[in-house]
Amino acid sequence: MTTHGVSSATGVDDAAVLQAPVLKSMYVYEAPVRIWHWVNALAITVLAASGYLIGSPPPSLSGEASSAFLFGYIRFAHFAAGYILAVGFLARIYWAIAGNDHAREIFSVPILTGPYWRELISMLKWYAFLRPYPNRYVGHNPLARISMFFGVVVTGVFMMVTGFALYGEGAQAGHWAHTLFTSWVIPLFGQSQDVHTWHHLGMWVIVLFVIFHVYAAIREDIMGRQSMLSTMISGYRMFKK
Repeated sequence: MTTHGVSSATGVDDAAVLQAPVLKSMYVYEAPVRIWHWVNALAITVLAASGYLIGSPPPSLSGEASSAFLFGYIRFAHFAAGYILAVGFLARIYWAIAGNDHAREIFSVPILTGPYWRELISMLKWYAFLRPYPNRYVGHNPLARISMFFGVVVTGVFMMVTGFALYGEGAQAGHWAHTLFTSWVIPLFGQSQDVHTWHHLGMWVIVLFVIFHVYAAIREDIMGRQSMLSTMISGYRMFKK
């Protein structure tokens, strides 16, 4: 779909945008998407920090364990953030159905269309400094779209499934997490330690994704002549001359 020279599907050349002075801004991300984004970012931060400490526990404290309970607080923070991540993801799925077209972009990638791959290669050249300017998009660009699909949706689902499987193992048989996840996830992977290992590796995949995501957003804001960071606050994408 093209609107005043800017395409949300295939993108257009920079010159085409500048020939459309009518377009100064466009409302892209609705409030539920923006709220989910920042709540999700906070939950991932807590999960990564507490998950690292769970995998590499801090030294034991002196005195009675009941007087410190440090590791208990770390585990509680991890479990609470996990619940927030899962509930938020379910709400995000709902809004992908109820919201606008841009709310659905991270859940699907048009990999069977030729123009998508041409635009993806074009964006890769832009990030590799092989192009002087990028194409402009109302929503996610092709590279961001496939990155969000695998980095947020696929990896996120994997982390939630394996995380609740480990959580259900501690809660034992009869708990909802044990029934829904532990009963089949741990046998699928072989043993509990294997699930721990893959869950830990998944954390590092998300950490690397976040680093690239932040870099790309700041880079686009500075060099792409279109808003990125402020768009996820106001919902409006601004195109700069």
